[in-house]
Amino acid sequence: MAIVNRADLDFMLYDWLGAESLCDLPRFADQSRADYDAFLDLGEKLAEREFLPCHKAGDQQEPQLGADGSVALEPGTRAAVRTYLENGLQLATVDEAHGGMQFPMLIASGVMANLMGANIAASGFAMLSIANARVISDFGTPEQIALFATPQHEGETLGTMCLSEPDVGSSLGDITTRAVGDETDAIGARFRLSGRKMWISAAEQDATDNIVHLVLAKIANEDGSLPAGAKGISLFIVPKILPDALGVPGARNDLEVVGLNHKMGYRATPNCLLNFGEGKHMPLGEKGAIGYLLGAPGQGLAIMFQMMNEARINVGLGAAALAYRGYTLSRDYALERLQGRPLEDKKIPNQVPISRHPDVRRMVLGQKAIAEGALALCLYSAKLSDLTQGEQDEAARIKAQALLDILTPITKSWPSEQGLIANHMAIQIHGGYGYTRDFDVEQIYRDNRLNPIHEGTTGIQGIDLLGRKILFDRNGSLGVLLAEIRQTIAKAKGGSFEGYAGVLEVAVLQIETLVAGIDDAPKALAHGTAFLSAFGHMVLGWIWLDMAMAAQKAGAELAEGKALACAYFYAYEMPQIAGWLAPMEAGTTLLSDLNETLL
Repeated sequence: MAIVNRADLDFMLYDWLGAESLCDLPRFADQSRADYDAFLDLGEKLAEREFLPCHKAGDQQEPQLGADGSVALEPGTRAAVRTYLENGLQLATVDEAHGGMQFPMLIASGVMANLMGANIAASGFAMLSIANARVISDFGTPEQIALFATPQHEGETLGTMCLSEPDVGSSLGDITTRAVGDETDAIGARFRLSGRKMWISAAEQDATDNIVHLVLAKIANEDGSLPAGAKGISLFIVPKILPDALGVPGARNDLEVVGLNHKMGYRATPNCLLNFGEGKHMPLGEKGAIGYLLGAPGQGLAIMFQMMNEARINVGLGAAALAYRGYTLSRDYALERLQGRPLEDKKIPNQVPISRHPDVRRMVLGQKAIAEGALALCLYSAKLSDLTQGEQDEAARIKAQALLDILTPITKSWPSEQGLIANHMAIQIHGGYGYTRDFDVEQIYRDNRLNPIHEGTTGIQGIDLLGRKILFDRNGSLGVLLAEIRQTIAKAKGGSFEGYAGVLEVAVLQIETLVAGIDDAPKALAHGTAFLSAFGHMVLGWIWLDMAMAAQKAGAELAEGKALACAYFYAYEMPQIAGWLAPMEAGTTLLSDLNETLL
């Protein structure tokens, strides 16, 4: 059985999002639904046969750090990653010019959802590497692409992103990793890097011989000082094994994993403390890790945002996939587990499935609304990404970019936060069995708990949404999104979903009015997380209304289930919007004015 129900996935991809219409765009012109279905079939098989069987083993047998700095993966995890690469799934969205399939991100996300739901830790290796190679392909020189992106496309190498440092997390302008100019060779401008990076996923592993790190660092001034702030950050390609072109075939670069972080979830993915330039390896006889400048000096953070935004959508997708798997496991358990008797008939002789009890029904239906809604949101964002690349009409492309910009913090945070609530419900339905390691929902919860932190905490996403994407946005992204939502509301008027349209219309007006009245950005941003929650629920109310209408129009077999989940969302979830917004509407300044010494 597929991790994500295939009928549900097909409905979202084809009936709701119209994936086949992407074939009308020149970028995808030579493709068809048959191509997409074959790729989805392959993803399902790998998820079931390779990724799922090592899910628990990878959790129980964490990566091991050797005395020489090497890291050994759990054997099944290593084999799963290798099988993925050998089958070429990493080529799904890669341009044909670089040897890829050039499939839509929408279809690739459908495949990745199954892999992530089966084994989120094993899927992380490829997710990071795909984004790494895309950044190099988009900003690198031909020589850099050939040496550092192509091997990732061919499955010979994996890639990482190195941003945070032990003392610097989200405040990247304060990083201290240093780059000193070396010389320029045939590959590009060469630098020597020194410093430390923390929380680096897959910075060392034994699935591939080489690893390509994308490292944020600051180019030292002539007096040895580092430039201040984010504008001083540059981006460097730092391979574990140096290119043969340097005349030292197979030589190790001056970087080393010096410790592994032991996590509550994603345990099969090594999370590393990585040191650069300590002289343990001396490439070309000098101290300092060799790195090649990617793009221009000072453009590092701007370039890296491409990878971060792609990763943020994938973090949301992983959270949605874990919520989906927890939902299906607990739903099946609820239908089979006998316990108690219904309140309306305590005299029946036999116990009944716990799905007969209203509170269990509430939790199963709540999970359905969260899991399917979160997956739909991620797939919608993936389609927007396709339109930003493939749409020929400039106005349509700008519109897609505006929608993708404002929805990216929602796509990352809503599945991460709400998916965790869904996984909480899955454990609750299992009762005492739910928190034992005999049942998968315990591990799924632990795995998903990392996603609200990965690629920017929920608080960071709230500031990004309300600040950068709304208050300081010059492209009118909020107006573009609200116009889309109002189109759905208009379509629902006069139909069986008209009541939901009215509720959504009130939420849209409430948020629009609130934003228009903000006159003190710092005080408003103190409410960023609550605003993010309310905004996310508004967006999901829109997603659910649009999906329910699409299912009804298509006459899909699952239309009744979609309508039921939509009804739940409007009855139980939409009323929370007012509560989240209340302190902000009241002008509460408790959080912005608080003396932290009183905490």
